[in-house]
Amino acid sequence: MGKDKNTKNTKTILVTGGTGLVGKHLKDILPSAIYVGSQDYDLTKIDEVYNMIDTHKPNTIIHLAARVGGILDNVKYPVDYLEENVLMNTNVLKACHKYNVKNVIAILSTCIYPDKVDVYPMKEKDMFNGPPTPSNFSYGLAKRTMASQIDSYIKQYDKKWCYLIPCNLYGEYDKYTEHNSHFVAALIKKIHDATNKILLWGTGKPLRQFIYGGDLARVIKYMINDGIYKNMNVAPPWVYSIDEMANIAIKACDKNNLEIEYDISKPDGQYRKDVESDIFNNTFPKFEFTTLKNGIKMTYNKIKGNYPLFRINK
Repeated sequence: MGKDKNTKNTKTILVTGGTGLVGKHLKDILPSAIYVGSQDYDLTKIDEVYNMIDTHKPNTIIHLAARVGGILDNVKYPVDYLEENVLMNTNVLKACHKYNVKNVIAILSTCIYPDKVDVYPMKEKDMFNGPPTPSNFSYGLAKRTMASQIDSYIKQYDKKWCYLIPCNLYGEYDKYTEHNSHFVAALIKKIHDATNKILLWGTGKPLRQFIYGGDLARVIKYMINDGIYKNMNVAPPWVYSIDEMANIAIKACDKNNLEIEYDISKPDGQYRKDVESDIFNNTFPKFEFTTLKNGIKMTYNKIKGNYPLFRINK
């Protein structure tokens, strides 16, 4: 595995979404790459994407940029989630082809998978066995479309491109808001702000996997180091109910006095979306994931002393 190697040609690696959760984790371990965000280029505009690639002339692109948010935001703005993500993904891939970018690693999400399948955990081949869950339908469909686009470029043009499908991400570089962040970040904000109890949506029964952003960043770096470009799920083996996960988070944040209440009038979201990572495990058999407890503890310890600096908004 590539952890002891110096990443080659880092000056020609361009990272979109470089100011986001995974982008900042990647910058911690791959500082010489070029990191761009929405303040630099509007990826929904093809001319700006062409300009971005023509300016920096990368031979490798890590495509992290996406519009992301929680269930409420996804349900409220389905057109925006679909159109913005499809436009960004289409433009980036089209520009990579036009300018002969050799390697592309795109980050998807387990939201691409069907709402329900017959057998769990889900495998990569299950992607098209049903529609995405209604609560994240537009986002999931946009990401699923990018998977098809990359597969099509590989088939038609023999590209050395690939996509990774990580489970639920978290880490200190997330947005800490209730509506626009990933689940763990929103939960940490609730825990930080609470004095007696926290209120969570649904029943607490849905099952999830969680991956620390720094772990996904390490995977990306190892793939670049070793020249590995495979489509694969990336998820730790541990599966938790929302209730189990919330209790772990409360303890990791040293707020053991908090109680959890559930608003069962609100949706649970997809009941189960755990995935099998056999391709990943066979590719990187010695990879060690950060445990959920340790990852949340690291995350909270880093943000609580720098509360305004880590994009936490009341």
